[in-house]
Amino acid sequence: MAAETLKSTSGAGGAAAVRRVLLDNGALTALIVLVVALSALSGDFLTTDNLLNIGVQAAVTAVLAFGVTFVIVSAGIDLSVGSVAALSATVLAWSATQHGVPVALAVVLAVATGIAAGLVNGFLIAYGKLPPFIATLAMLSVGRGLSLVISEGSPIPFPDSVSHLGDTLGGWLPVPVLVMAVMGLVAAFVLGRTYIGRSMYAIGGNEEAARLSGLRVRKQKLAIYALSGLFAAVAGVVLAARLSSAQPQAADGYELDAIAAVVIGGASLAGGTGKASGTLIGALILAVLRNGLNLLNVSAFWQQVVIGVVIALAVLLDTLRRKAGAAPVAGASQGGKGRQAVTYGLAAVVTVAVVGATSFLHGGSSAAANPRIGLALSTLNNPFFVQIEAGARAEAKRLGVDLTVTDAQNDASQQANQLQNFTSSGVDAIVVNPVDSDAAGPAVRAADKADIPVIAVDRGVSKAQTKALVASDNVAGGELAAKTIAGKLGGHGKIVILQGQAGTSAARERAQGFAQGLKAYPGIEVVAQQPADFDRTKGLDVMSNLLQAHPDVQGVIAANDEMALGAVKALGSKAGKSVQVVGFDGTPDGLKAVEAGTLYASVAQQPSRLGKIAVDNALTALKGRKTEQTVKVPVKVVTRDNVAGFSG
Repeated sequence: MAAETLKSTSGAGGAAAVRRVLLDNGALTALIVLVVALSALSGDFLTTDNLLNIGVQAAVTAVLAFGVTFVIVSAGIDLSVGSVAALSATVLAWSATQHGVPVALAVVLAVATGIAAGLVNGFLIAYGKLPPFIATLAMLSVGRGLSLVISEGSPIPFPDSVSHLGDTLGGWLPVPVLVMAVMGLVAAFVLGRTYIGRSMYAIGGNEEAARLSGLRVRKQKLAIYALSGLFAAVAGVVLAARLSSAQPQAADGYELDAIAAVVIGGASLAGGTGKASGTLIGALILAVLRNGLNLLNVSAFWQQVVIGVVIALAVLLDTLRRKAGAAPVAGASQGGKGRQAVTYGLAAVVTVAVVGATSFLHGGSSAAANPRIGLALSTLNNPFFVQIEAGARAEAKRLGVDLTVTDAQNDASQQANQLQNFTSSGVDAIVVNPVDSDAAGPAVRAADKADIPVIAVDRGVSKAQTKALVASDNVAGGELAAKTIAGKLGGHGKIVILQGQAGTSAARERAQGFAQGLKAYPGIEVVAQQPADFDRTKGLDVMSNLLQAHPDVQGVIAANDEMALGAVKALGSKAGKSVQVVGFDGTPDGLKAVEAGTLYASVAQQPSRLGKIAVDNALTALKGRKTEQTVKVPVKVVTRDNVAGFSG
């Protein structure tokens, strides 16, 4: 009986210990649960290639988040890290490729740029007494603006020697993962073994007490934000190396991912707690979640909902851990280190068990009867690309194809991740609508190396082999738009041009077409050209502003229908009467405005046909048959005279 009692007590104690270990490490528990669930749901998840994929995709966010950890531990916030990353990469590419600066010195300039931006943040906060939110928000705008100014809105090719940061060592270990590990060790050392690390915890715990104890708080804040800028610069270089180019719009919104990773990892926004290992786990949770949702073919719209819910649950679990009386994260005792070792050991055991179980579950499954095609779209926040998706889905359904659609949200690096996910999951073919032609190149080359045929739609891919390009000619379409507005105005008049999102290939090509088309009309004066990011609301705002300076404008060319419709709204009763507006794309809303007479014309691309033909060509290539290198879908100027007979 005593033995049984002892055994029962021992079992209860063991269960309590496991429960305690998991409660003490809420983020790690969430990561384990995610890995277990995704492994059970998808046989493609726990493969070597996909796990390395996840590491690569987590790398940039993790490096940014390590820098943000310093700031949050000290009870601050840094919203500028994404813009600083883009600016640092742009400085490196601009100085090395366009001005002949030696690459080693260019790298130093990039890192110095990040540190300088961090010092400005620190100075404004420590000496200017600006709230961290306001100071870093200002730097977010300044950094992004300078990146666009330096690059003139176009991607800049990265030096080959630095682009190797996006390659692999020994043919299997991705360099971004190695950089992430090194920067994580540096962050852990700074937080746990240095004077400035201890200062961060002291300032975050109680800034006034830290000052009264003799700590030079203002100088420490300068150093803390400089460190954040340094880590942002490293992240920017790694990101640009992966894309083989410095993108002026790169890392847009990454500051939110970085902050989320830090908080998920157990840090408190109130300051005083946080550690590098927790931040790494937070970044991995985000990467695992996005990767798994892609593999499971979850709708691109629902992915944002799922990610938000999981982030909330992970933080809630950490809150429950704190209420359960777990030891503070900041000053780990020897016992705490022992528990941490047990935790990581337990995680390793669980992972090995999951690998074995899922290998058994999925090992005997046969390949899907239907061909699998991945469709990577630049954005689904635009009716034109929604129509491409609709055309592709209808054709896939008709032909019995399993189609997985992803939405890059106009983020070239996110699209690179999605293309890598398609490659590692072994889809049969890929259709890609690049956010940027240059940035898509490395991921498409990887797919080609894996013998996966790739079809480009609407925009081509630079420095990579695709089986076909299914597209309308953006330059020719731009010329048509220019000639249409000039013809309507009789070859004389003042016009404004609403440009697309700076740095994207579609915006550059259409702007080139506008310029070429207007050369034949010297009587047409372009009084202003401003970007409105392919967005209707921004088109409304930009046009409203331009009307203040140019109330006598007679025409508008917009690089897509959404911006054109925004301009129509700003013009009010003038639209279609004293001011003529020409759009681009032929979207349903655009065609309705043409029919109503408020939009004079739209250069229609027939996006549904683009999606349909892209799927057809993907299947043709998959069957080993030759496809045309370029499949041109004609553009057509649609006016009120012919809109009734235009099907789109």
